[in-house]
Amino acid sequence: MQAFMISTGVVALAEIGDKTQLLALLLASRFKKPVPIILGIFVSTLVNHFAAAAVGQWLMSQVGPDLMRWGLGLSFVAMAVWMLIPDKLDETDALRERFGIFGTTVIAFFIAEMGDKTQIATVALSARFPEQLYMVVAGTTLGMMIANVPAVLLGEVAAKKLPQKLMHAIAAALFIGLGIATLMTPLSL
Repeated sequence: MQAFMISTGVVALAEIGDKTQLLALLLASRFKKPVPIILGIFVSTLVNHFAAAAVGQWLMSQVGPDLMRWGLGLSFVAMAVWMLIPDKLDETDALRERFGIFGTTVIAFFIAEMGDKTQIATVALSARFPEQLYMVVAGTTLGMMIANVPAVLLGEVAAKKLPQKLMHAIAAALFIGLGIATLMTPLSL
């Protein structure tokens, strides 16, 4: 349950002001049909984060626990620093009309999430909690939904009202805490 709760909280906070949340706002304002956008976000996130968690599990099996502990601990600290750098959305119009609302959302979110903070966090969390792949994926997916569903439903009003700097600072503090805890706790293979 710890893996689920940490994964949910970290990703929900990390997603505030992230480029995929900006993408959710863009899609909501463009299509004005929240249900297919929300379903597209869910499907895309589930597939993307399951693949990321599988990579984390594979990494854990390939390196020794000491090297992995240092790598994970330092990656969580690096994620904390990255959280303090604002995201910008690279807008692409190519998908919008061609695949419909659901298809556009799935494709755009999957692409936007590649190499994103939350995907890398999923890799690291999966490696940190090697026996709890499904809990990590469920938690990171729920975290994405917690951050993005209100963005879709409330649109730009929510984006302007949420204190993004505070949310990023809280997420950065969580990543620092995870980094310190990881560095101080031996991992088991």
